[in-house]
Amino acid sequence: MASRPEGPRHPVSSSLGDLSGGAAEDAVAARLLSEGWAILDRRLRIGKLEVDIVARRGDVVSCVEVRGRRIDALVTAIDSVDWKKKRFLARAARWLWSRRFGDDKSVRVVRIDVATVTFGPGDPVIEIVEGAIDPSG
Repeated sequence: MASRPEGPRHPVSSSLGDLSGGAAEDAVAARLLSEGWAILDRRLRIGKLEVDIVARRGDVVSCVEVRGRRIDALVTAIDSVDWKKKRFLARAARWLWSRRFGDDKSVRVVRIDVATVTFGPGDPVIEIVEGAIDPSG
């Protein structure tokens, strides 16, 4: 599986008019890089499934679901991950383990994290919930 370039594809803007999934993903990717993660893939397609970001730090591989919301949204970003998306992400994480990382002795775990980006006045606020979704299903 080929990696995509790590640089931003969309400028990250705090303007509410510029809110986009790409901007949220770029903000999360930049945060992960600053915390020592390597970005392995972005928008990785596994059949009908898509993982926003696949990142690795040490012996941990993370499938990161990115959710962006305006500060005045009625539903929080974390609450917008429904049961169907959780099931798809669990299936993708299991696929990655069995087909890509299961035989790699340097990888201990593939987990699913949810990153939320809240856009409002000023800089976006990024929160990452590690292990937010159980990959066992």
